[in-house]
Amino acid sequence: MDLIDTHCHLTFEPLAGDVAGVLERSRAAAVTGWITVGTSLDDSHAAIELAGLYDGMYATAGIHPHDAKSADAAALEELKRLGRSGKVVAVGETGLDFHYNFSKQPDQRRVFIAHLEIARELNLPVVIHSREAFDETMEILDSHGRGLKGVVFHCFSGSVEEAKLVLKRGYYVSFTGVVTFKNAEKIREAARVVPLDRLMVETDCPYMSPEPVRSQKPNEPALMVHTARLLAELKGMELGDFARVTTQSAVTFFGLPLGAAV
Repeated sequence: MDLIDTHCHLTFEPLAGDVAGVLERSRAAAVTGWITVGTSLDDSHAAIELAGLYDGMYATAGIHPHDAKSADAAALEELKRLGRSGKVVAVGETGLDFHYNFSKQPDQRRVFIAHLEIARELNLPVVIHSREAFDETMEILDSHGRGLKGVVFHCFSGSVEEAKLVLKRGYYVSFTGVVTFKNAEKIREAARVVPLDRLMVETDCPYMSPEPVRSQKPNEPALMVHTARLLAELKGMELGDFARVTTQSAVTFFGLPLGAAV
């Protein structure tokens, strides 16, 4: 059994200070592939550099909606350049966060659209962050998302109805440890309707450790097995079978080399 953590932040502390140990524990837990996600230009640079050091690790390049206010034309041009790195397998994370609004909403929309344009030009899939902005996110994807190689809603926490709207457009849905939380029945209901070939698993570490190790901080890829086990149970599957199919979904979505983590 091999799993891919499709969304982690191995450049974030305290994980960045112990990457070798993090990966050793991850492999021991059968999580043998990692997509470390860029959230700013500096972080994207760091993610690409880190991914270049380890087999089975890949990076994304993106500017998080929190930092959209600083994404001027020069920054977006640099993002495009980073996206051409051989270790970059997606653009993002990008999208809208109307919970914190650390950047003004017009800036978030502008930078989100720019990410979609870059992804289309580079023929890369897009990793979406959407918090308290589902309708607005879908509106932008509907108007600016044609021709994209792929779209995944990471850390999905929406309803069954929202999951169906995402799936109707051919997008992927990714679940974190939040799906294991006791008060997350709405998310578990959504997970039940997502077909395996559109479903991926992630940690979003160092945040959101899953049950039954929710008190363990920081979260790390080794703990993703708990999320995968819960999702396998929801699907009525053995963990190994679930891992095989969802890992192939990740390989397909990100265009990873044949045999990556499988």
